[in-house]
Amino acid sequence: MRTVRIVAALVLAFAAGSCGFHPLYGNSGATAETSDKLASIYVAPIQTPQRLGYELRNTLIDLFDSSGRMSENFYRLHVSLSQKSQGVAVTNDAAITRYNDTLVVEYTLTNPKGEIITKGRESGLSAYNVVDSPYATLTAQQDSDTRAAQDIAYRIRTDLAVFFDREGKDAPLPR
Repeated sequence: MRTVRIVAALVLAFAAGSCGFHPLYGNSGATAETSDKLASIYVAPIQTPQRLGYELRNTLIDLFDSSGRMSENFYRLHVSLSQKSQGVAVTNDAAITRYNDTLVVEYTLTNPKGEIITKGRESGLSAYNVVDSPYATLTAQQDSDTRAAQDIAYRIRTDLAVFFDREGKDAPLPR
């Protein structure tokens, strides 16, 4: 029985290797190129909403391992962020006790000539409860929205890494 398991594992490993499968974050030659391309992205400031835009931009810069300075980067990432709040739990006396905030992020990646290379859209949902203390409610909203923005930043990084790994192999590396 043990021999059968070992043989089955070897067959699966061989099959996965022969089909061209490789992990995005693995130790392949494409990973170094992808990391270099991500590090060469300048994330333009995000204007609205200001606090969440600041959080999203800084998270993206950290995830890309970018310098954050326009002069040192090859690609430009333009991000727009919108937020919508909706009361979802209402008591008998018409008091809202829970909110859902929907964050929608649209992004475009451009080359130095300003041509759009790729674009995408990500959304996230954050939820928080309304409590007796206005400060506690505000803190819960900000924390929830920050976590949603960070999650969106991770998804944008993954989208761009996949783009560079698959379709962007011919895209020039920064000099």
